Amino acid sequence: MAIPRSSYYDKNYRQAPALIRARQPYLVKNIVTGAAIFSFAIGVYAFTIRAVAQDEFEDVKVPDHPARPPNASA
Repeated sequence: MAIPRSSYYDKNYRQAPALIRARQPYLVKNIVTGAAIFSFAIGVYAFTIRAVAQDEFEDVKVPDHPARPPNASA
């Protein structure tokens, strides 16, 4: 006695109509949630770039030549 195959995918691994029907109520909610998360992430990124772009580093002294590393003598 074989156990019948119970899957939401057909033999070609495509979504069966039952899976499409099961996912349909969540489609709009998932798109709205994804868009909200994406918008929040882009907003944080844009805010950070804008905040950092306002920094001025004119008061920081930059040496004329790089410092020499200490010589390792053994």
